[in-house]
Amino acid sequence: MTASSAPTGEGAVPQQLDRGMGLLQATATNIIGMVGVGPFLTIPLMVSSMNGPHILYAWIAGAALALSDGLVYAQLGAALPGSGGPYLYVREAYKPFGLGRLMAFLFIFQVILVAPLSIAGGAVGFANYLQFYWTTMTPLEGQLVAAAVSGAMTALLYRDIESVGRLTVIMLAVVLVTVGWVLAAGFVTFSPRQAFDFPPEAYRFDRRLFGHLGATAMLAMYSYGGYNQVCNIGEEIRNPARTLPRSIVLSIVVVALLYIGLGTVIVGLMPWRDVARTNTIASVFIEKTFSDPEHGRVAGIVMTGLILFVAASSLYALILGYSRIPFAAARNGDFFRVFARVHPTKHFPYVSLLTVGAISLPFCFFTLGQLVSWLIQVQILMQFLWQCAGVILLTALRTDIPQPFRMWFYPAPAIVSGLLWLYIFVTGPREGMYFSFAFLALAVAAYGAFAMRRARQGLA
Repeated sequence: MTASSAPTGEGAVPQQLDRGMGLLQATATNIIGMVGVGPFLTIPLMVSSMNGPHILYAWIAGAALALSDGLVYAQLGAALPGSGGPYLYVREAYKPFGLGRLMAFLFIFQVILVAPLSIAGGAVGFANYLQFYWTTMTPLEGQLVAAAVSGAMTALLYRDIESVGRLTVIMLAVVLVTVGWVLAAGFVTFSPRQAFDFPPEAYRFDRRLFGHLGATAMLAMYSYGGYNQVCNIGEEIRNPARTLPRSIVLSIVVVALLYIGLGTVIVGLMPWRDVARTNTIASVFIEKTFSDPEHGRVAGIVMTGLILFVAASSLYALILGYSRIPFAAARNGDFFRVFARVHPTKHFPYVSLLTVGAISLPFCFFTLGQLVSWLIQVQILMQFLWQCAGVILLTALRTDIPQPFRMWFYPAPAIVSGLLWLYIFVTGPREGMYFSFAFLALAVAAYGAFAMRRARQGLA
C-alpha cells in the first residue's frame, strides 16, 4: 500500500502511510525498544529494593505481566491496526458508552507527559554510562549529551519507514551481541550457588516479601516496557492481523529470557551489595570476568561502547512509536490538525516526529530519578487499566469490528493483567498515587475545555 497521492499543502491531509515493515522489522522495533539501558540501570536498584539477590522473582513476575498485557495489545492491535495504537483502542472500546472521545483525549494527554519522560530517561541513561569513559563529566555536560543524543535519534528517523525498518534490524543485531556477551561471560565465570543463595526471608512468602516484590516489579516493568511500540505504527505494518500479535509475543519471550539470564549471571559473579552500589553494572561486570585487570579494563570500555549503542537504539524505537500517536489523533480530529501532516516524498508524519523529539529535549536536564519517578503509576491509572477492560468491551460490544486474533484463554490474560497492574500501583510510592490522581483530574479538566471549544466551533 502506498501513501495517498493527495497533495500535502496547507489544507491537505494524506490518509495513508506506507506498510513497509514485516515480522522481522516489527519484532526488532519492539526488542530494541525494550532492551535499552533499562536493565543495566535497574538491576542495581532491583537488588537494593529486594534487599538481596532474589531479583529472579521480580523478573518472572514482570514477564507474567508483560505476556498477559502483551496479549491485550495483540488482540487490540490485530483488530485496530492503525497509527497511534492505544489511542485507537480506548476510543473505539468506550465509544458505545459515549466516552470514546474522552478516553482518547485522556490517553493523548498522558502521552504529553509520558513520551518526553521516557525518551529523556533513556537519553540521561546514555549520558550516565558515558561517565565510564568521561570520568570528569559535569552534570551540565551530561545533560547536554543527553539532549544531543535525543536530537540525533530524531534526525535518524527523518526518513521513509522501509529505511527505518532496515536500520532497526541492524540495531537489533548489536543489541543481541551486547546482551549475548554479558550472558556468555557470565555463564563461564558465575557461581550458581551464589546466584541462588537467597536469604531466609526470600522463602517466607508473607506481606513483607510481596510488598518488596511489588515495588521491584515496577522497576522490572520499566525495563520490560516497549513491547507495545509496534502497535503505535500498526498502519505501517504488513499483514498486521498476523504480524502484530506474533511480534509482540515473540519480543516478550526473547526479552524475558535475556533479563532472567542477565540478572542471574550478574548476582552469581558479584556480591549483591556490590551490585546495589554500582551505576555502570554491565561495564563493571565485564571487567570482573577477566583475571588480568588491564584486559578487564579494555573489555569494560568496549562493553560501555556497546551499551551506549543499545541506549541510542532504544531511543530510536521510542521516538518512532510515540511520534505516530499525535499524528493519528490529529488525522481523526482529536488533536491539532498540523500534526497530521505527512512528508510529501518520504511518507512519514514529520511534524509529529519533530515535535515529540523537540519536547523531550528540556526533560534531558532532569536527573534519571526524577524522570523515572511515578512514570509507571501514571500510565497504570491513565492507560493500562482502561485497556485491560477495553479489550473485553471491544469484543463484547463492537461486533462491527473484526477480531482476527483473540488472546489465548480469553479473557483471563486481560483480567490477570489488570489485577497485576493494580497490585503494582497500590504497592508503589504513595506520593506517586497522589500525583497520578491529580494528573488524571487535570486531564479531565483539560478535556472539558477542549470539548467546550469544539462546541463553540460547531464541531461534533
